[in-house]
Amino acid sequence: MSGRARVRARGIARSSSAAEVGLPQALPWPTSADPSNNEASSSHGFMGISAISQQYKDDIPSDDASGTLMERGGKISRDFMDLGVCTREKLTHVRDCKTGSSGMPVKLVTNLFGLDLPQDWQLYQYHVTYTPNLESRRMRIALLYNHEELSSKAKAFDGVILFLSQKLEEKVTELSSETQRGGTVKITITLTRQLPASSPVCMQVFNIIFRKILKKLAMYQIGRNFYKPSEPVEIPQHNLSLWPGFNISVSQFESRLLFSADVSYKVLRNETVLEFMTGLCHQTGMSSFTQTCEKQLIGFIVLTRYSNKTYRIDDIDWSVKPTHTFQKRDGTEITYVEYYKQQYDITLSDLNQPMLVSLLKSKRNDNAEARMAHLIPELCFLTGLSSRVTSDFQLMKAMAEEMRLSPLGRQQRLARLADDIQRNKDARFELETWGLHFGCQMSLTGRVVPSEKILMQDHICQPASAADWSKDMRTWKILSTQPLNKWLIICSDRAENVTENFLCCLRRVGSSMGFTVDYPKIIKVQETPAAFLSAIQKHFDPGVQLVMCILPSNQQGSYYDSIKKYLSSDCPVPSQCVLVQTLNKQGMMMNVATKIAMQMTCKLGGELWAVEIPLKSLMVVGIDVCKDAFNKGMVVVGFVASINPRITRWFSRCILQKTTTDVADCLKVFMTGALNKWYKHNHGLPARVIVYRDGVGDGQLKTLVEYEVPQLLSSVTEASSNTSSKLSVIVVRKKCMLRFFTEVNRTLQNPPLGTVVDSEATRPECYDFYLISQVACRGTVNPTYYNVIYDDNCLKPDHMQRLTFKLCHLYYNWPGLISIPAPCQYAHKLTFLVAQSIHKEPSLELANSLFYL
Repeated sequence: MSGRARVRARGIARSSSAAEVGLPQALPWPTSADPSNNEASSSHGFMGISAISQQYKDDIPSDDASGTLMERGGKISRDFMDLGVCTREKLTHVRDCKTGSSGMPVKLVTNLFGLDLPQDWQLYQYHVTYTPNLESRRMRIALLYNHEELSSKAKAFDGVILFLSQKLEEKVTELSSETQRGGTVKITITLTRQLPASSPVCMQVFNIIFRKILKKLAMYQIGRNFYKPSEPVEIPQHNLSLWPGFNISVSQFESRLLFSADVSYKVLRNETVLEFMTGLCHQTGMSSFTQTCEKQLIGFIVLTRYSNKTYRIDDIDWSVKPTHTFQKRDGTEITYVEYYKQQYDITLSDLNQPMLVSLLKSKRNDNAEARMAHLIPELCFLTGLSSRVTSDFQLMKAMAEEMRLSPLGRQQRLARLADDIQRNKDARFELETWGLHFGCQMSLTGRVVPSEKILMQDHICQPASAADWSKDMRTWKILSTQPLNKWLIICSDRAENVTENFLCCLRRVGSSMGFTVDYPKIIKVQETPAAFLSAIQKHFDPGVQLVMCILPSNQQGSYYDSIKKYLSSDCPVPSQCVLVQTLNKQGMMMNVATKIAMQMTCKLGGELWAVEIPLKSLMVVGIDVCKDAFNKGMVVVGFVASINPRITRWFSRCILQKTTTDVADCLKVFMTGALNKWYKHNHGLPARVIVYRDGVGDGQLKTLVEYEVPQLLSSVTEASSNTSSKLSVIVVRKKCMLRFFTEVNRTLQNPPLGTVVDSEATRPECYDFYLISQVACRGTVNPTYYNVIYDDNCLKPDHMQRLTFKLCHLYYNWPGLISIPAPCQYAHKLTFLVAQSIHKEPSLELANSLFYL
């Protein structure tokens, strides 16, 4: 729903005309309400955001838990739901031991710190009721914390659920409190559970304790992470600020409780929303300003620096101004201008700016109606980076220089955080009250698996660099390819010369690779998306194997989307889009031609290289899910499966489904299609099927085990009445908090390629491991986390880890190693193309080629 539609739904009329208000330093903002009508906002029930966040501020004791403990009425929050899913106990072959033994040992330092508890430590959970009932959570907390029975105890309370580290004398404790107005309130505290330290509920409480500690270190929570506004890193040439901070977590690992922390940055633009709107108004003019402004801003996250809180812009209300009033919780009315002056000593400069609307959802009740809050554009700063900004190479380079910390730089930040926690008196007191002791940074031993040999058409190669063999591709013959005899090139008149030069390089590179490229039919058109599309429709015939479009560099998105949509669905044929800007790079033509020749080979069904796969009759599958860019209620599910024993040919399917979660409900159909395709090519079913599932969010592990795995298992079981294929399902996570460093010559470096960690830093309830399968040229390398949630194949841990590493070599869009197995990356490329450009299911005629590279 657009901003205009949302306001209409609320019964607030908009005016189609724009009235000018002649105030100094103010824009002629569009308006549909008389600025002198100070009742406009209160009559529709709007609240100032500060009224929401500041009410009862003085009533809260300093030891408040600072956050909802048991969100949604006592349930575990999404971040900790996965901790309760125990998949390892069902896997008998790894129940006693899940660690491998092959490879060279390597000593590693981690970003994990020990947390020690008394041996018999327990957490006591109580349910608290009030008679008469109190609606205000803050009032509930204030009344409970005033009692001496609780004043000396470590506690965390969200208004309903109370946690204590020491047990109260009675199972049911009754207390009495008096309110400021003289009323008497009876408080009943009832013991409901005693929890061991390894409980997911305890993990949640431990994390809340450390969030309190970071706040005591003058850090502010924004989203899930904590940042220090007092130590900003300025990038003045790009009008940006970076706030340094940390992402933290406490969890139960193999044998002990550990605290993990990683460096994080918050990107802030030194530009208010008001300044952004002003610039946009000057660019677009008043006629289309409101529509353009809503399109640009709705969905953005903004930061209010007076409170260091972030909000999502859900609408822009042009009818409410800072001179209008809102109703505070005590019933009094005040204008926004007066409120910010009284509360923060801030004087608003533009009294006619519109209001940003943010919908505030209740953390404790999913079904509660969202409250609307008004934000002042002048006081809101934009966060994150737009697509236009991210395309600025110099800006991204400047940011990378600050944010990509070396292993040594990252370790220094972590050491400083640990030192601050141990030296801060309030932090130490908080830990001691709960019985926690903050320990030393943890070291462990990993293993480095052997490097892989690359199998080409007529020989086996050991690349000069184990991570990158791009320089060798021009001299090696690829495994197999289809000759390109009939194809089209569509370009503009201005691109004729660069197209000819590129074509010459492409044919020369193709010849050395074993890829025959005949001279194409070249069609010259005007530089409009319609002209390109019309030329394709006019000159295409069933014998054309591939269509290449040389696109002008300006507005390439509109060209690309329309061409890809037509050639992927309406007229299915492999297509290749290249920017003129790319072909004009000095000294890069041969590299560009090599890359494009590799992509074209794959789109025609060719095979570039392979690695040795000891397992015979093995199918590997990659699954990824992402949200559609246009329709947020739709998700795109991508499914890519190998269809030959060498794992060099692929079957790809994609579908759009309506859902609010990233869970796929079409996997049985996809898997059945892949098994049929395998049977057609190999005259039998695969003996083993290993599925790598990417795109899994927090709290979704149980849903995968209970919903997606049965779909896959059902299709595998029903495929044959005799012996069915054995199935394994592995969850892949690229973004994990853990980091590993190795010490070389008294300094820290990234671990070697092929490093595996399957002990100490893993979870006791999971069959899991970490793998480093890529090289970080700058900064610190990210390990990839693998969690085997179902395993009928019963492979040894060594074999599963080694197979996963092998699959990281088989992504044909990059002649080198990548961070995840190739089928996962193929599925990601497919879903990204559909979600960003096509927005519909690709034709099945393209399912046997990697048309999306």
